Amino acid sequence: MKRTILICDDEKNIRSGLAMAMELEGYATFAAEDGAVAWDYLNKHDIDLVITDLRMPNLSGEALLKKIVSAYPRLPVVILTGHGTIETAVEAMRMGAVDFFTKPVDLDRLTLVVKKSLSNNDLYAEHEELKKEVAQLKARNKYDRIIGKSQKMVNLMDIVSQVAPTKASVLITGESGVGKELVADAIHELSNRSEGPFIKVHCAALTSSLLESELFGHEKGAFTGAVALKKGRFELADGGTIFLDEIGEIDASTQVKLLRVLQEKQFERVGGEKSVSVDVRIVCATNKDLQKEIEKGNFREDLYYRLNVVHLDVPPLRDRKEDIPLLMTSFLTYFNQENDKHIEGFAPAAKRALLAYDWPGNIRELRNCIESAVVLARSTIIEPDDLPPAVSKAENPALLSLEVGMTLEEAEKRLIVSSLALCGGNKTKAAEMLGIGRKTLHRKLQEYQIDQD
Repeated sequence: MKRTILICDDEKNIRSGLAMAMELEGYATFAAEDGAVAWDYLNKHDIDLVITDLRMPNLSGEALLKKIVSAYPRLPVVILTGHGTIETAVEAMRMGAVDFFTKPVDLDRLTLVVKKSLSNNDLYAEHEELKKEVAQLKARNKYDRIIGKSQKMVNLMDIVSQVAPTKASVLITGESGVGKELVADAIHELSNRSEGPFIKVHCAALTSSLLESELFGHEKGAFTGAVALKKGRFELADGGTIFLDEIGEIDASTQVKLLRVLQEKQFERVGGEKSVSVDVRIVCATNKDLQKEIEKGNFREDLYYRLNVVHLDVPPLRDRKEDIPLLMTSFLTYFNQENDKHIEGFAPAAKRALLAYDWPGNIRELRNCIESAVVLARSTIIEPDDLPPAVSKAENPALLSLEVGMTLEEAEKRLIVSSLALCGGNKTKAAEMLGIGRKTLHRKLQEYQIDQD
């Protein structure tokens, strides 16, 4: 569907000249001789961009701009002006015009401004649609902090919903940064224990002696510095859930006490003799392969089976790239609010780079990347230069480089070969991607002597 541009100028030659130039670029146009006619037309038809002179009878371009900014704030307006009214044009930019041109108009530059303005509006519209999709996804899910529509994430959250109401211990595995802690949060929030405490312990952050005291508490005088009785995390989690992150880091003696808690629901504080009984559900997470740790003698096999009643593996971001646009949108919205910014979306090249990058740091890395881009963006659109170098330089296998000077025949041949490679040699898919029939593709393969194997 063609975009429609409204051209408003009281000089007929300028109106017709600009209309012709825009139509040659593929746009539909409507010409108005003053602001009043333009405003009336604008309220009755869908207009994508307005080009208006400032000085006109009935309703000036300045007054028209004020009306448009008030009623249609997303509608781009380009101002035309004579040399004597440049200050007024600059004021119009402050009011909300996207650019201004002095007469006679540089048509090449005007065309670029029109294309960029329409493209920015498309990006904004795309961002708004994704925001709606994120909101709908959150509304459908019982737990709205995990965002994903990929089949892997749908399957994962289905299992979370099924497991959460039970008392079963859960082992969550996955690479660093995939969101294992959020999955643990979801299990607690969706469980019958959601009103109870949810205690988190990052095992790798504590030495073995401190971890034992942190988990099980200690009696007064149990060691130097133990000036009072201290309840451990298991006692604090009574009636709720305890989340042990990086469970693969705990030492052998702590593993023994943890096994007893799982088997008997009892333990003794450090330095104590009295058994403490608790009702706690255990959820653990690790980025280690615990079976390999068992083989090395670093992890107890009996403890592993007690913890691994239900195993949830959170997929890395590179295996669920269809979720990246939703995550980008969610993070962009959040960091806009956090930093009082008004970034409207991602330039196509920036989006391609974000989708092409493999995200070794997973969602944590993506989140940090979007925060950095929001802070560093120099316009209302995030460009590739606003992204970290490693991301902006990500190579996309779907991109094809063509050298200036090559023949159309050679360019077409390369495009066909690359499309076939991307489709794994499937000619039907390659033909669909290229927008041609399968017979046409076969003919071109023969014509260019492309090896079909």
